[in-house]
Formats: sequence, C-alpha cells, structure tokens
Amino acid sequence: MDKLIQRSKILIRIFLLFLILLPVEGKSQADNRFEVSKNLDVFNALVKEVDMFYVDSVDVEKTVRTGIDAMLSTLDPYTEYIPEQEMGDLKFITTGEYGGIGSFIRERDGGVYIIEPFEGMPAALAGLKAGDKLLVIDGTDLTGMTSDKVSELLKGKPNTKMTLKIQRPNEKKPRTLELIRKQVLVDQVTYYGVRNDSIGYIYLKGFTDKSAQEVKAAFEDLKKNHHIKSLVFDLRNNGGGLLDGAVQIVGMFVPKGEVVLSTKGKIKQWDRTYRTATEPLDTVMPIAVLINGGSASAAEIVSGALQDMDRAVLVGQRSFGKGLVQSTRELPYNGNLKVTMSKYYIPSGRCIQAIDYSHKNPDGSAARIPDSLTTVFNTSKGRLVRDGGGVRPDFEVEEPKVPTIMYYLVSDMVAFDFATEWAQRHPSIGTIESFRLSDADYEEFKKFAKEKNFTYDRQSEKLLKNLKEVAGFEGYLDESSDEFKALEAKLTPNLDRDLDRFKDQITELLSAEIVKRYFYQKGELIQSLKKDKVLDKALEVLGNPSLYQTTLSVPTAALSAIGK
Repeated sequence: MDKLIQRSKILIRIFLLFLILLPVEGKSQADNRFEVSKNLDVFNALVKEVDMFYVDSVDVEKTVRTGIDAMLSTLDPYTEYIPEQEMGDLKFITTGEYGGIGSFIRERDGGVYIIEPFEGMPAALAGLKAGDKLLVIDGTDLTGMTSDKVSELLKGKPNTKMTLKIQRPNEKKPRTLELIRKQVLVDQVTYYGVRNDSIGYIYLKGFTDKSAQEVKAAFEDLKKNHHIKSLVFDLRNNGGGLLDGAVQIVGMFVPKGEVVLSTKGKIKQWDRTYRTATEPLDTVMPIAVLINGGSASAAEIVSGALQDMDRAVLVGQRSFGKGLVQSTRELPYNGNLKVTMSKYYIPSGRCIQAIDYSHKNPDGSAARIPDSLTTVFNTSKGRLVRDGGGVRPDFEVEEPKVPTIMYYLVSDMVAFDFATEWAQRHPSIGTIESFRLSDADYEEFKKFAKEKNFTYDRQSEKLLKNLKEVAGFEGYLDESSDEFKALEAKLTPNLDRDLDRFKDQITELLSAEIVKRYFYQKGELIQSLKKDKVLDKALEVLGNPSLYQTTLSVPTAALSAIGK
C-alpha cells in the first residue's frame, strides 16, 4: 500500500503540473481544475480497486508507471517522467559524464557484449575490445542479465576497482581483467582538423554543459596553430542538448549582445530572450555549417541563428525541425518531469518546429506542418527563409539512398563480426589516411556473410507478396501469373548479386567499422569523410569567396523559389 500511495502522489504532482502548463481549449481555469481533480479521484480509485480485487497480484509500480508513460506519450516525445533510478541517465545527457569504464555494450545471442570502448577510458586502457563477451563482474555471473542491469554493475564511483571476466572471440579460455573506474567524460567534439591546407573542420556530436568549451578550444587551436582562413562546422546527426551551449557557440562568431533566440510558452513570466554574452572569437571568418535530418534542437539553434544573421552558409539537407524547449520539474521521491514548456524562435522570428503535436492525424499520429501553411521570414540581409519545417540549407546536397541490405548488415551485426575477426588478424593498419579495404578483403567478407547464413528481407519482396495476396483475393492472380513470375524472378534476393551491386557502399561501411577498432570514434569519422559529398560541397563554397559572399548577400535560387 505504501508503494501505491507513493506512486499516486507522483501522479497527482504530474497532473497538477499539467494544470499549470497545458492549455485546455474552450475551458476556464476553474473548469480545468475540476477536470483534473475528478480524473485524479477516478484514477486513484481505479488503482486501489485493481490492487485489491484483481485475480492475480499486481505490480503497482509497473502498472502506474505504464499509466504515466501512456499519458505523457499523448503530448510529445520529449515530455517524460524520470524516476530517481534513472536520474543518472539525465545527468549523462546534460554533462556527458558518468562513473564507469567507458564503453558501449549490447545484448545479443543470449549475452552482453562490448560494442565500443572509448579512447583513453578504463575499458580501452585495460585492453577490452569490441566483440568481447562479458561473463562475470566482481563475482556476479551475468548469465541472463539485460544490458541495463550489466550497465548498472559496470558503473560506480570513480577510483573503485573492478574485476571483469570476458570471453574474446576465437579464444578458448576466458580472460580476467582488473579495471579502475573513473569519471568518464565523453568528448562532444569528436574530431577537428584541417582540410585543403587552410579550411578548419570541427565535428560536434551533441550539446552538453562542456560543448562550448570544447568548440572554443578546437577553434582557437585551428586558428592559432594551423592558421585556418575559413571553417566547416559539422552538426550532422547532432540531436541537440542544452540550449545554453548553443547560445555560447553562436556567440563565438557574432558580436556581443546579439539576440540568438527567444522562448515563448504558456506562462509569459517565464518567456526569455537569449543574447550573446561574451566577446566573439571571430566575426569575419567564412563559415559553412553542415546539417541533415538528424540535426535537431540546439543544433538547429546554432545553424538557424547563423543563417538568420547571414553569418554562415548552410550545406546538406533540411534539419529535423524541433523547436520545442524542455525544462525539468522536481517530483516527490527524487523523480523529475521533463516537460515541454515553450517554443523557441531564432533571430528572424521564425520557429522551426516541424510537427504539430496539438493536432493529430486520423490514426492518432502527430501531423507535420505542410509547406503551404508555413510563413516567410527574412534574414538580416533580406534573404528569404521559412518557419515550420526545420532549417533548410543554402546548398542542398542529396545523400545517396542506403540500400536495404546495408540496414541488415548493421542490425544483424554481420559487418561488426567481420570487423572483429579482421582486426584480430591485423595488429595495425598504419594511418587512417592510407587505409583501404582491398578487393581480396571484400571477397573474404562475401564468403564470411554466406557462412553466417546472412539473409535480408527486402521491402520489394514484401510488397510483391502483398500484391499477390490482393490479386488472388480479387481474382486476378491466375490470369497474371506469368507477369508475377517474371517480376518475382527479378525481385528475389540474390546475395552474390547484391553484394557486388552495392560493393562501394558496403566497402565504406566495413572500412569505417574496421578503422574504429584502431582509432575509435575519431577514426571512424575521419574514414567516413573520405567520400563525403556534403563536405566536398562546403569546401567548394568556402574555396570560392565570390560564391560565398553572393550566397549571403542575395536570395539563392532555392530560397527565391520558396518565397514565390
């Protein structure tokens, strides 16, 4: 009963926060309070009745948590309840730090495996490698444990000792290793360097409370020690994070006191305007920002603000479109509610939120704002930009479509396992720049995939099966049997054919996975940049001062078309 009371208190607190934060169309504040009170009474009574009279025992905590999660899921994907035991995950998201050994792990084949040790962290320093199976932690057998439970055992206070037993692939006997946990700090600037002798490159993967410091250090090093003349700032697949970090990074490249964004929500007293607060590092160096559909939230603040201020050209694909701001509210028993409290607006006045969660499609899904309902805004120099659909780059570069076979090579871990075995036979690979996967290596991979009985379910095969079922139901299958047979012959998966057809893409995938075994995330990124059309376009623009200045001075053809 104590647990029931505890969970009820949490639910009541969340409902009361809804009362404050969430508008109810057509109802007064008093009506809204009555509805909240009434429904809380109903829910309380319902849980008590189920707990007392349901035929089997009820896990009250799990049941109420399911109710909380289901309730919040009707709002947006970013509003969520975080109980005390999950607060460590929230801290990691905001700081990039935790106490542990520094590695990614994953469940597979009935066990938990090291997927990636982090450079310079205890796991890597102790010699753990991708593909190692975790067997025992400090005498605790891990058989049957989930990755979440194993993760809890790996984490702990810095400077505490841990004994770990592992099984390495292709070795008969397990290994026993001793590790010293430490404060694990995941760098947000994965890599920075120089391109074409004078163009700096910085890749930022997320926004924590230290991201701005890392970007500043990287930029100052590139400018002082490498004498760069322009900069590529890569925010692709950067899902965002802390808003303050975005404001600080924009402030490095625009004058002090400039408005970066404003937040507006239900409670007007909480609306805020964020301005650059420090003297900039550089206000004239040409900048190209790379974005794609994985660039969201804080990444869109940086790219959108620099675009609105005509401070940088944007290259890539349209960003995700998350213009919502979350804050945390304390709850009883040390939990938190992360709740969407406002929308943000970048300097031109536009909000780039692409999905309208307040209006649902007939199937219950949230609706994307159609382009016809978006509004035109102007950058500081009069270029045309739109709201409601993410940030659109000045130069759109289409990324090649990923074939289905690539998805299954990753999800079924065939590429991962090949890289594991390949790395065991090759103690080193020289430099990243010189590494190439040979044709002989690729033939070896093809043999490896066949020995693994690799199969992949192609979408065309699924659709053909559905079409045949419909044709049979409607009576057309017999008279169209020859056509279906011919089409089926063309669409039947052929592993040899598809491994040859998509050799270039698969080779890039394997190369990045292999390089990561030796040079960690930085190496994987450098390898992927070898054939990168978006980066190549950015280098082209920065290498052409006239094109760069023209892009920022007048509307480009693409943006002019949007405004018509």
